[in-house]
Amino acid sequence: MSIEENIYAIALTQVPGIGHVWARNLINAVGSATKVFESGKHLRELMPGITPRIIEALNCSQAIDRAKQEYEFIEKNKITCLPITCDNYPERLCECSDAPIVLFFKGNTNLNASKIVSIVGTRNISEYGKQMCSELIAGLQKQCPDALIVSGLAYGVDICIHRASIENNLATVAVLAHGLDRIYPSSHRKTAVDMLSNGGLLTEYITQTNPDRFNFVGRNRIVAGISDATIVVESAAKGGSLITADIAGSYNRDCFAFPGRATDDSSRGCNQLIRDNKAGLIQSPDDFIKMMGWGKTKAQKPAPVQRSFFPDLSDDEQLVVNVLEKEGKVQINSLVVTTNIPVYKMNSLLFELEMKGVIRVLAGGVYQLV
Repeated sequence: MSIEENIYAIALTQVPGIGHVWARNLINAVGSATKVFESGKHLRELMPGITPRIIEALNCSQAIDRAKQEYEFIEKNKITCLPITCDNYPERLCECSDAPIVLFFKGNTNLNASKIVSIVGTRNISEYGKQMCSELIAGLQKQCPDALIVSGLAYGVDICIHRASIENNLATVAVLAHGLDRIYPSSHRKTAVDMLSNGGLLTEYITQTNPDRFNFVGRNRIVAGISDATIVVESAAKGGSLITADIAGSYNRDCFAFPGRATDDSSRGCNQLIRDNKAGLIQSPDDFIKMMGWGKTKAQKPAPVQRSFFPDLSDDEQLVVNVLEKEGKVQINSLVVTTNIPVYKMNSLLFELEMKGVIRVLAGGVYQLV
């Protein structure tokens, strides 16, 4: 990705009155953030539905100047700039209509890992919650050592998850509600630094952004969208974890929760999610891994089926079949990464293959050959 495209992608986020959805529509219409700014009045021809207000708003030299300043900072501090048009942008997040136009990443891990799970919960964690965090991460490390663990670096469940991941040598990423010129809360700075060698820090916010309350709500969509599933360890009846769970559901992601005693305030939110069928009940890492179809030991592959028995398959359909034949059970996001087929197209392909009787769907968005 060129320096110019990085700068203009950042600039697009700084134009007043243009949110994530409009910015993405503009990029889709003309092909890049650079062309959005270069097209000027020709945008009306390229995107018939655009309003004069948007065209006028894009005439914003201050946004470009601020973007250049930001790019100097990320270059100096060896931060990776990830516009939504670049190959390394998180594929799962790209599926979400309100995905950030640009992300900033400091660290060393694959944001398109084959298995990604977000783990969130209350800031007022109990001893029970701490135990669940430790057991969950230990179980994931044992059976899914290649999994990437995502949380928010906040007090309580978040920091317990990050620290347990570091101790168990699991890659872990913190999604921040501010720029990478600070760490909030500051008491978690050492953990944040320790994460950089196997994981890292991810944000959509530029420097000098305060960690305001509404930014935490905004970052929750990244936590939910970047992963295959979200697990809520503990939560009160209201809180950010429940917002994250709701967003995960709206993105068609799997959501799970640990149950707790009816009298425990810190478990009311989890019990509520389970009661309302918004989250699957899990009591151990084994429960989660089984429901997701994950694990180190691959399931026995189905007996080979003669290709002549299948209806005519398109090239993309045959590619999906070849992967399933080789791997056995595969989660949809892993199929997207392995085949390099966009998720919107993958959903259609899987539906067609299922209707043709070639594949079957299992729990957790896992597919296998019939």
